[in-house]
Amino acid sequence: MNANGRAELRVLHVMEATIGGTRRHLVDVAREQRRLGLSVDVIASAERVADFRRDLAQLASEGVRVVELPMVREIRPGLDLRHLRAIERELVARRPDVVHTHSSKAGVLGRLASLELSIGARVHTPHTFAFLFHAMFGATKRKLFRQIERGLADSTSAVIAVSESEGDTIRASGVVPPERVRVVPNGIDIGRWVDIAPIARAELSVPDRAPLLVVAGLLNVAKGQDVAIRALAERELATAHLVLAGHGEEGAAWERLAHDLGVAERTHFLGWRDDVPRIFAAADVVLLPSRWEAMPYAVLEAMAAEKPVVATAVDGARELVAEGVTGRLVALEDPRALARATAEVLALEPRARALLGVAGRERVLRRYSSAAMARGLVAVYREVA
Repeated sequence: MNANGRAELRVLHVMEATIGGTRRHLVDVAREQRRLGLSVDVIASAERVADFRRDLAQLASEGVRVVELPMVREIRPGLDLRHLRAIERELVARRPDVVHTHSSKAGVLGRLASLELSIGARVHTPHTFAFLFHAMFGATKRKLFRQIERGLADSTSAVIAVSESEGDTIRASGVVPPERVRVVPNGIDIGRWVDIAPIARAELSVPDRAPLLVVAGLLNVAKGQDVAIRALAERELATAHLVLAGHGEEGAAWERLAHDLGVAERTHFLGWRDDVPRIFAAADVVLLPSRWEAMPYAVLEAMAAEKPVVATAVDGARELVAEGVTGRLVALEDPRALARATAEVLALEPRARALLGVAGRERVLRRYSSAAMARGLVAVYREVA
């Protein structure tokens, strides 16, 4: 029983893709649900980013039961079967009311384990379906991913979309019965982004008077940093500097792209950083050049930091960025449009540009806190469990 005399709801989260925004999502959800009095277990992999173990240790210190399971992204039948059995053992030991899976690999293993043992209501958050990743996977893989998701959908109690627009995308995919889709928007710990001292331009090798553009996120096709680099090469941004905070498999290719386009001296690859709030605080504009998203944390964080945002019109960004009020929206994979919209924001009077940021923070404060996200998920759990 919890402090209110109510039976304690037991939830088990399973995630392999503990990187970027999904990593942040899992940590915030587990922490906030523990504060709400739930019994929270986490089965997660730290194979992609080893320092995720620090997050797991912190969660453990806050009362979350943590099990590290070295799941991998690729389909590896033998290894995947061993991990399925390991999840089943945890289910038998913990008997959760809800098995909440996240992203593709854990979404399959966790739901199959729950199904085989008939333990727990199944809730799944895809964080965008892999079969929609046209630029990352070939047609054969995407067809396989779609078939797998369709096969699991009927036995999933609820599929969580992390934005209204992602909810529309999931329903339109035809994979999930529409009545099983629930929308619980991503949220952030807003306090981390308020009243932060900006990093010195010298630490970024950026001249003091140069317009500073920032993109934060994994360096991969989905996040579209190559689009931002091409935009930097447009004449409208000839004096701007672009800072890329993040690491990933496309880093070397995009460094070559910056060199080939003649903007290498104005493109700054920082690698993974744990001081993104300071970097955002120094930015003139935060860019989101993504090809696909569900609900981009970078936009939520930029708005919490009172920065104007220029974003591609991907899921999540379409409802966060109010055109001309908190920033600008542009078409996907259009460097020219991204450059023009960014230049127009930079050309605003300082007060007018600051007001875009103020409006953004107000929008995040109204709806997009990590506490509100956790409460929304608990409401879904109580509905299905």
